[in-house]
Amino acid sequence: MSQQSIAATSSVVPVQRSMQRSRRWALLWSYFFLVLFSIFFLMPPLYMLITSLKDSGEISAVTNPWWVNRPTFDNYLALFRSNDYLSFFRNSSVIAVIVVIVTMLISIPAAFSLSRMKFWGSTTLATGVFLTYLVPDTLLFIPLFKIFAFINQLTGIELINHWWALIIIYPTLTVPFATWILIAYFASIPKELDEAALIDGAGYFQMLTKIFIPVAIPGIIAAMIFAFTVAWSQFLYPLAFTTSTDQLVLPVGIVTTLIKGDVYNWGQIMAGALLGAAPPLVIYAFLMDYYIAGLTAGATKG
Repeated sequence: MSQQSIAATSSVVPVQRSMQRSRRWALLWSYFFLVLFSIFFLMPPLYMLITSLKDSGEISAVTNPWWVNRPTFDNYLALFRSNDYLSFFRNSSVIAVIVVIVTMLISIPAAFSLSRMKFWGSTTLATGVFLTYLVPDTLLFIPLFKIFAFINQLTGIELINHWWALIIIYPTLTVPFATWILIAYFASIPKELDEAALIDGAGYFQMLTKIFIPVAIPGIIAAMIFAFTVAWSQFLYPLAFTTSTDQLVLPVGIVTTLIKGDVYNWGQIMAGALLGAAPPLVIYAFLMDYYIAGLTAGATKG
């Protein structure tokens, strides 16, 4: 071996050791922040679970809040036996499913038109669709309330204090963002597919149903998850538009029925909140990869 080769090898070894050391420290720091992140975000649901397993006497007693001396499922059983809670759960489920369907029926054709059927003002319209989502809910529910009152005066149809009215309201939140997600995903699909379909004589509707929807399944699933989450967890609109107990949805129903004046039934509140968080949690657990793929679509499009 020549002296030049020996010198080159001797200079490479320290560099490799330095890279291994840097990689090791980067891995340690990654685990440190991952553990810190997990503790920070898992402590609230863990505390909710612990509290839901306590009776009222143990919750109010001066004991270790992170320990259960006498575990009980009475809080969960009381909710399952409550007709009001089951009504809240049913209303939320029906509303969320229908809102997802309505959102997809509107967002998919809109996103396809704005991303692939280029026309005058399509880019500006696409940006405007997304900007409507940025308008705070606190500014929208007052005009919506006035619109409902006007419809009542004009037609006699009462939209206030009906759970199905939320199906009309929620798409104002879900459609803009879902359309924006799908625009980005449709734009990432190669245009050669459009050209090949047009050459074969396919129309735009056939292109959408035969090519784009099957290819864009991750983006569609991401939009569906977003729409379901918004419809399931929305609090302000149900609080403003529904008042009767049988018309309430889960987030508002828990607050209005389990909190009476200054008396908080913490055990059932925590149990109800955990049960209410279960459906979105299950959906995210099984479809997280699709959700991430849908949200990051178009991020690396060159």
